[in-house]
Amino acid sequence: MQVKYDKIGVNYNETRKADKFLTERLIHHLKPVNYELYLDIGCGTGNYTSELQTKGMNLIGIDPSEQMLSKAKSLNDNVDWRVGSSEKTGLSENSIDGIVATLTIHHWSDLESGFKELSKILKTNGRIVIFTSTPEQMKGYWLNHYFPKMLSNSINQMPSLEGVKDAMGKNNISLEKTEKYFIRPDLQDQFLYCGKDFPDLYFDEQIREGISSFSSLANQKEVNEGLLKLKEDVKSGRINEIMNLYKNDLGDYLYIVGKNE
Repeated sequence: MQVKYDKIGVNYNETRKADKFLTERLIHHLKPVNYELYLDIGCGTGNYTSELQTKGMNLIGIDPSEQMLSKAKSLNDNVDWRVGSSEKTGLSENSIDGIVATLTIHHWSDLESGFKELSKILKTNGRIVIFTSTPEQMKGYWLNHYFPKMLSNSINQMPSLEGVKDAMGKNNISLEKTEKYFIRPDLQDQFLYCGKDFPDLYFDEQIREGISSFSSLANQKEVNEGLLKLKEDVKSGRINEIMNLYKNDLGDYLYIVGKNE
């Protein structure tokens, strides 16, 4: 994972910016208190960490990629940036008041180990807010029609909601609630399903480079062929038919909110 994100991290900030609405929902679920200490685990280049910090939060940002942390530090030296992982944070027991994990749990090497470590460093009643997508949700992406192998690889690495709940429960983190997120037209963070309603976004190589599914999990031949077919369908208008076939009410992504017992 570190090698993957060291590579992506070079131009990551060009397309992966903190989205205002997603940030507001993170804060809503985390319920932060001034002067307490919070952790952004798998913080990447720190876009959400820095956005949360501007809201008055005191933060530590941890990521395994030195390349991404270097970028984060160059943009904001008011956050404590550290190399580490969910399984090995290097933080003291009961030292953290709350945790956010944005589009990162599918990169954890072991869910149970990750939650065990986070439960250890999180204070009693401290919240953990996870923003992710589930395999069930991803099967509803119309991208499956054009990039089936890439999506299959992406889906295979995603923990199910039941798997997340089970790993949390085994480590004294109770599930408080979940909240579905549907892609909004003003989305600023160009992650995998950013083009749900705007398929032309996927023709931008820079956007694809900032998405790990395209940059690390895809076969270039399939991507080239899929993009060609997508262009044809956009031009003919058939893309609307394909998109309608995949419409569902599962949500495109999911907030999972837990509390340390």
